[in-house]
Amino acid sequence: MHAGNDLILRAARGEDTPRTPVWLMRQAGRILREYRDVRARAGSFINLVKNPELVTEVTLQPVDLLGVDAAIIFSDILVVPEAMGFPYDMQESRGPVFNNTFRRREDLSRILSVEPERDLHYVLQSIRMVKRELQGRVPLIGFAGAPWTIFCYLTEGKGSKEFSVARRMAREDPELAHQLLSAISEATLRYLKAQIEAGADMVQIFDSWAGVLGPEEYRLFSLPYLEKICQGLQDSGVPVTLFAKGAHYAVGDLAALPARTIGLDWTMSIEEARGRAGTKSLQGNMDPACLYSEENAIIEETHKMLRRFGPRRYIANLGHGVYPDTDPGKVRLFVETVKGYVHETV
Repeated sequence: MHAGNDLILRAARGEDTPRTPVWLMRQAGRILREYRDVRARAGSFINLVKNPELVTEVTLQPVDLLGVDAAIIFSDILVVPEAMGFPYDMQESRGPVFNNTFRRREDLSRILSVEPERDLHYVLQSIRMVKRELQGRVPLIGFAGAPWTIFCYLTEGKGSKEFSVARRMAREDPELAHQLLSAISEATLRYLKAQIEAGADMVQIFDSWAGVLGPEEYRLFSLPYLEKICQGLQDSGVPVTLFAKGAHYAVGDLAALPARTIGLDWTMSIEEARGRAGTKSLQGNMDPACLYSEENAIIEETHKMLRRFGPRRYIANLGHGVYPDTDPGKVRLFVETVKGYVHETV
């Protein structure tokens, strides 16, 4: 139980809250000079991710500096494929790059079984340290990438607009695609369970590349694996958030899974999502580019968003991660505007 602020957990569970809780995807990161200082000390992004003391420092920064209602453990979705035997490099100009990709049936033999306490101990140690430092002030969010999104990186070897290699494998050899997706799902479920055991109060699954699939393909290559993970986490009692960027057509399907909250990107209709999400809570969905606007426009847009979502079953956030060149003062303004907003009573 939280002695402090548990608004985000209550909103996820569908309970009434005195105000709307708020946090931001990528809130611990390049927008903060304090983060950049720690990142420079680490020497590289991957060194930072694997150093629990530094992870604790950067995870706590947005709680202290921005006033958000939750911390999210500083890590990367690609630690799972690395633990599976496919290491990655984070290049400043290109983003993540895999030197060894998964392209053919023979690559199945290269997949390692993931034991989180052995292979991802640095994340679990970070979670334990952050929980100690937070002292219940706000909840801690754990996370992982959705199997389809990890599949995209593993097969493509890098970021892409189309992920044509991943989609080609799904079309040409669906059996192989499903074998890889199953292996990723198994590793991801174990990893999220371990995060919860280490102290994560809620978890989010990021399907960052959901939008490259059409509705039928999404039902084949993503939803069954999200369902398996959500079902596997049910006994934990920890709320699960699903965020499928670009998959506006899937809100109803996602709402049918045993997760508590559906995240929306900024292209999705709030009213339509409410209609399709039933009793599930929603999260989002301010356009991150709105934070480039002048201050009055940010306040106005934030108020409009809050009115449209309403006071219940809602967690305020952006519709994607905050852009790295955003003014931290404007991020703080967004957070403070949400926290100060009073919904009209009918």
